[in-house]
Amino acid sequence: MSRVADGDLLPLWQGGVYRPAQWLASPNCNARPAGVLVDLIVVHSISLPPGVFGGDAVQQLFTNTLDWDAHPYFQAIRGLEVSTHFFIRRDGRILQFVDCDARAWHAGVSSYGGRQARNDDSIGIELEGLEGGLFEAAQYETLASLCQAIRTRYPIADIAGHEDIAPGRKQDPGAGFDWLRLGRRLGWPRAMFPARVQASLEP
Repeated sequence: MSRVADGDLLPLWQGGVYRPAQWLASPNCNARPAGVLVDLIVVHSISLPPGVFGGDAVQQLFTNTLDWDAHPYFQAIRGLEVSTHFFIRRDGRILQFVDCDARAWHAGVSSYGGRQARNDDSIGIELEGLEGGLFEAAQYETLASLCQAIRTRYPIADIAGHEDIAPGRKQDPGAGFDWLRLGRRLGWPRAMFPARVQASLEP
């Protein structure tokens, strides 16, 4: 539940919109296939330009308003149309770009748990950070709270990194992401996490 100014309690969810998040709609989404079960959370990392935090470039990318000429790096991604459901800033603030009942374009060509095209049945969460770099305590707290909230609404069976669903093509969130820290905070069964990190998690 979330608390509003007058002291009343509101549900965390309004449909597929997470109330504690700032809403900023992305056009880069579409309907999920009929009958699909949303049962995977995918953790990503992003910063634009890479390693630069605190600006608006990521939001602009997800809303198709990025000025491609504003930085030389942007030429490498010019015309890219992508999105995510959530973006967690370095200070723990959270933005939502796509209703979780809809399909965000975050995973690309992907496979996990014997299934392909995991955009169809996953929720994408981007952490503001550099691929392979470290993340802030506030981000872990927000991420854990968000994951718990997602699991109250969707039948989440797995949580993985982008690198796990697109191995060899993607490397985020990378070696700097502390799966043990997240695992302890969530308290979910080890089997829900990527096989490569299960041995480091508590049973």
